[in-house]
Amino acid sequence: MKSSTGQYFVGLDHVRALAVFMVFAWHFIHIHSGHRADPPIFPLSILTEGHTGVALFMTLSGYLFAKLLNGKNINYPSFIWNRILRLAPLLILVILLAALKFYLQGGDIVAYFKFIQGGLIKPVLPNGGWSITVELHFYLILPLLLFMSRKSRYLPLAFIGGMIILRLYLYHINGTVQFYSYYTIIGRIDQFVFGILAYQYRDYIKGRHFMALATLLVFASFYTYVDTLGGFYSHYPFGSKYAVWAVVGTIEGFAYSLLIAWYDNSFHHSTGRISRFIALIGTYSYSIYLLHTFYVFDLPKFFDARILDLSNIYVALIVSPFFMLLMMPVAWVSYNICRATIFTIPHKIYKR
Repeated sequence: MKSSTGQYFVGLDHVRALAVFMVFAWHFIHIHSGHRADPPIFPLSILTEGHTGVALFMTLSGYLFAKLLNGKNINYPSFIWNRILRLAPLLILVILLAALKFYLQGGDIVAYFKFIQGGLIKPVLPNGGWSITVELHFYLILPLLLFMSRKSRYLPLAFIGGMIILRLYLYHINGTVQFYSYYTIIGRIDQFVFGILAYQYRDYIKGRHFMALATLLVFASFYTYVDTLGGFYSHYPFGSKYAVWAVVGTIEGFAYSLLIAWYDNSFHHSTGRISRFIALIGTYSYSIYLLHTFYVFDLPKFFDARILDLSNIYVALIVSPFFMLLMMPVAWVSYNICRATIFTIPHKIYKR
């Protein structure tokens, strides 16, 4: 969360820590079946459908860039170069590690690289790298989104309305819209836009604790409903027949943007040990996110077979954060190596 200007926002790193834990826990607990037949007690569906942590990341991106770029003239080519420098080193490493793993398992390495070469356009990059593709698409249209948000409070909402109509049309012609809603900018754009809007309305959201609590409860209720419909996995691969997927990203973006703006602006965030440790997880979240899939499916199976039965979803959820902490040393190494690569190259994103 450290910008090119040196600004740092500890509260937003807390949010990133939560987002990466949601994704990690989601992968960790699904070792016995793709989707559990009985959704857990309210509101744990936010964790059992923890893929929603990706939506939290993306909403945070919209909010953060609105905060960093507010009122500034952007050197846009330098801005894009800045983002590439920050995302590419670890992503390239993960692509190579995934290639090595694929090769050792007997896969065709040439076919592998042919498959992922479209990663700038298609959601095909490994280990969650598909979300970086979506993020890059957001960067390409960020100037337009910022222009709309400054021009009129209604233009971004009209834009979101238009995207909902597009997704409903895709649902109408295909009978499903889950793939587009989850894996592409078509479904994710609402989250970035709501993040931008939340920053602009931060003064209205600040200190409204009851509104934040109500938003959290309603959102948790919504995801409990999504879970009862089968959630993410029951219609795999991405063939859910429910039209609700046309608005899942919209609802995620609205709820998360409001909660991010509330948390960022309503509190003086501590610099004590616990706060700094949680923020450190957020700092390393990109590394954890891209690297955890190398072991998150195998280690819990070993633990389940040799040490403790993880078929009980509540036990699995309790154990999951301890396994995520095992990622911290690896994340520290990858973060610092990539940071050393980044900061050897000068880059400024603002015009005078």
